[in-house]
Amino acid sequence: MTDGQGQSVRRRRVFYIPGYDPIHPRRYRELYRSEGAAQARISGYEIGLVGRQGGATYGWQVDGAIEGGEVEAEFDVLVWSDIVRTSMELNIPQTYLLMARTAWTYIGSGALWRLMRLRKGPVMAALYPVGMLILQLVVALLAGWIVGGILKWAVGAVLSGILPHLVFWLALVAVLVVVLRAFRRYDNKLFVYYLMHDYAYSARSRGANPPELEARIAAFADQIAAALAEDVDEVLVVGHSSGAHLGVSILADLDRAGRIPADGPALGFLTLGQVVPMMSFLSDADRLRRDLHDLSTSDSLFWLDVTAPGDGCAFALCDPVAVSGVAPEGQRWPLVISAAFTQTLSPERWKELRWRFFRLHFQYLCAFDRPGDYDYFRITAGPLTLAERFAGRAPSQSAIRVAASKFTSIAS
Repeated sequence: MTDGQGQSVRRRRVFYIPGYDPIHPRRYRELYRSEGAAQARISGYEIGLVGRQGGATYGWQVDGAIEGGEVEAEFDVLVWSDIVRTSMELNIPQTYLLMARTAWTYIGSGALWRLMRLRKGPVMAALYPVGMLILQLVVALLAGWIVGGILKWAVGAVLSGILPHLVFWLALVAVLVVVLRAFRRYDNKLFVYYLMHDYAYSARSRGANPPELEARIAAFADQIAAALAEDVDEVLVVGHSSGAHLGVSILADLDRAGRIPADGPALGFLTLGQVVPMMSFLSDADRLRRDLHDLSTSDSLFWLDVTAPGDGCAFALCDPVAVSGVAPEGQRWPLVISAAFTQTLSPERWKELRWRFFRLHFQYLCAFDRPGDYDYFRITAGPLTLAERFAGRAPSQSAIRVAASKFTSIAS
């Protein structure tokens, strides 16, 4: 099925669900343009991208000449960056309060220790903003104490009474504010506030979706349902990072409502770098756990989960259904495989990227200079459905399926 006559996909709709990201979705278009061109040069196929003008949604068109077939793919980004930006509109004191609440949610519930037993990488990534916020506060207090002490000594040499003490405290507070604001100003380099708000977003409601996110999930479900009624060969839903658990809920809703037509296009679900346990292990994540449970036995789609141990921000090779403690008898999905960064990236490229943790978390959307069977651009612009491309593929032998969550209740 890899020649022009045998190809099963000529037209594809792709819905990309980003993670917790406040940036305009054009970054994903430009990433696809540059990395797709790079992968095409490496792998010897052709891929072209044209930006889409106007319309109610953001997206682009791709023409692929891959594996002897020609494919048209239309991409839509399911945008929730406005919700992300609103959730980040907190001042510095509010962020510190949020830090304390988030830490208590994970530590007090026991979720943190259970998550750490699965994969230490993403838990360390979650602890990073907590540690850095505390460090920034200590640095700011120390700087304020030193400056205040110097000024107190200088004023005390001339004046006595309460004034030197007043100068000390005024200087300490002023320096504290200036230093903390400076750290906040350079957060685009440190990612402290960004990550703090990321992990806090789900923790605020202990794993339940806020109302504004539930409304957006319903709107996304309508968009995908409309595509399933179109004259296309495959509808492919891609959820990256936090977007993976949104995809689970969207598709579970569609499946339960009977909105996935049996005679419609093939439906593929691709989750990349997922962090599902960060939410599903929380006490009130009943809705997500039910969605994981239900979707794992669906015969309406093919679900492939791709992670890599080299990605320290993802729960690499953790079956999100099983580790959440909701795997039913007859579980079919997801098929868990590794992108194997140490094998699919050359030693030189791996050395270059190894310690760039946030860049590695996006490697699933990028070019590999030693590509294996996972190739984002073949999957999205190639002539085979996701199910055909990975038919007969065995799951990773290193897949983790131990039920590790304390909370396993499922919403009715």
